[in-house]
Amino acid sequence: MLTIGLTGGIGSGKTTASDEFARLGADVIDTDLLSRALVEPGQPALAEIVAGFGPSVLDGTGHLDRVRLRERIFADPQARRQLEDILHPKIRAAMLERAARSSAPYVVFVIPLLFETGQQALVDRVLLVDVAEDVQRARVAARDGLDTTQITRILQAQTDRATRLANADDVVHNDGSPAELHEAIAELHRKYLDLARQ
Repeated sequence: MLTIGLTGGIGSGKTTASDEFARLGADVIDTDLLSRALVEPGQPALAEIVAGFGPSVLDGTGHLDRVRLRERIFADPQARRQLEDILHPKIRAAMLERAARSSAPYVVFVIPLLFETGQQALVDRVLLVDVAEDVQRARVAARDGLDTTQITRILQAQTDRATRLANADDVVHNDGSPAELHEAIAELHRKYLDLARQ
């Protein structure tokens, strides 16, 4: 089974790219979605987070208050590591288990923190969705309503653009139109089908 690790900084267009791969027939496994499922009420990971961070990370319905937790972990690197220690092994296990059941020609793991968590070794190829930082900032501000300081903290917590570019096997530049992105993904899809057949 050919495995692709799709990554990129916040606001780069990973979701748009992965949706296109799914439309073309790849099995897309998004670690953000796995993470959300793992922290639903009643899940062991949520209990561990509450034990480590206190009940203030829950909202009034007993769900994880993502905004409050995000503010906390991006203001405190130790808290971020603590959260990663709880979630990352569980996400990795769920991701590999789902891939093992796949019957698609290849699997795309969407892993925003691929380099930060050292998961390049889990995939055959790394695909970077790349975009200039000013575009990232504008997209994140418009999409998430975050201020400049919050966006800067998130960007500083992620691997820098030059390192991502240097370590990617394939790069899609997503500064253009949606049509250009779709065309680039279609080209990669053909390439990955060829590699999967080999």
